[in-house]
Amino acid sequence: MSWFSIVFFIGAMFGACTAQLCPTFYATSCPNVSSIVRDVVRQARQSDARLGAKIIRVHFHDCFVNGCDGSVLLDDADGIQTERSAIPNQSLSGLDVVDNIKTALESVCPGVVSCADILALASEILVSLDGGPTWEVQLGRRDSRTANLAGTSAIPLANDGAHTFGKAQCVTFRNRLYNFDGNGNPDPTIDATYLQTLRQNCPQNSGNSTRSDLDPTTPNGFDNNYFMNLQNNRGLLQSDQELFSTSGADTVAIVNGFAGSQTQFFDTFGDSMIKMGNIRTLTGTNGEIRINCRRIN
Repeated sequence: MSWFSIVFFIGAMFGACTAQLCPTFYATSCPNVSSIVRDVVRQARQSDARLGAKIIRVHFHDCFVNGCDGSVLLDDADGIQTERSAIPNQSLSGLDVVDNIKTALESVCPGVVSCADILALASEILVSLDGGPTWEVQLGRRDSRTANLAGTSAIPLANDGAHTFGKAQCVTFRNRLYNFDGNGNPDPTIDATYLQTLRQNCPQNSGNSTRSDLDPTTPNGFDNNYFMNLQNNRGLLQSDQELFSTSGADTVAIVNGFAGSQTQFFDTFGDSMIKMGNIRTLTGTNGEIRINCRRIN
């Protein structure tokens, strides 16, 4: 099941807003929160075109372990085993930018904005800066006081999903290029020209950590080309291409709909991100507002 499928499935399960979260949560306590986050990520993005993909992935991996509570940001400490030591999280990056956002907010609104909310806000802002949709981010999450390393088993592996931007390591899809059926043949659903391009970047016996763009047409932009690529048999990961190539699958109509209407994709994606951000949030007096996102207070 792809990253998109998971998020849209969640969208059907949860409402668009909860009584505890609201977009104006910091209107009085930290009225400039959005502009502060935007200033930090805009500057960081100038030297890292992939920042949007990195931060939204951290947000996604956070929400799928105990809910959207910033637990993935915690380092090892007494009584805490970091979630980032788990295989799905070992390639997470961009946390230095989260630290910089927290530092900027603490200088203006000390002890007010949670790390969990920082991930939600930064994800929306970066998607928008990369050409994607905007949505009304629900705010008011609090941070967990613990991590859940065992709970990371709920996170899909790298070859179980993708985004419209970002990269994947060769090790996650090499079997499609050389030995898909166990008899030394490539995946027959891969476009022949695309196959040769991927083989040049990912040799059969080397370069496991070499990365290829998840979207070969607009790799750093957030758009609906991901779905057009699937229509042309240019989905990088097997789980991506199966959304379109699996005969009779309900996802074929979704791929065609999003490929034909970027507006439809953007609207659905924004709604789904709001609903994902509502998963098991800590609010009220639960949890805490961490001063440092990497450790409890």
